[in-house]
Amino acid sequence: MPSKMIFLNLPVADLERSKRFYEAIGWKVNQDFTDGNAACIVVDDNICLMLLTHEFFTTFGTRPIGDTRATVNSLYALSLTSAQEVDDLTDAALRAGGTEEVNADKRAQEAEVGMHGRTFLDPDGHQWEPFYMAYPGN
Repeated sequence: MPSKMIFLNLPVADLERSKRFYEAIGWKVNQDFTDGNAACIVVDDNICLMLLTHEFFTTFGTRPIGDTRATVNSLYALSLTSAQEVDDLTDAALRAGGTEEVNADKRAQEAEVGMHGRTFLDPDGHQWEPFYMAYPGN
């Protein structure tokens, strides 16, 4: 296991639906850390999602779960290796039941600095921002 990893803990209304969604976009379920309360979704060697049922999620704190469909609670930006990979991931998310948010002004600003990004929401409203940026020297 790498020395540093990121685990994003996301509350989900329907654990099976969420597992199917993330598998459909190409990420894998780690069965060793998956049960009826939670599922570990492996994004890559250093990033995992922990999908937690609402009931289980509430055991980690005392504040109520935010309504991610009505409000933005966070943005998960994911750097990818090409604009095509951004499009492929977003298109897979849409086919799997996600929705896309398009902000033409943001896209224009990103294009000015050599960046390509899109935005999709998973079935629970968690906002993903895959992007590609050509760094100098690459």
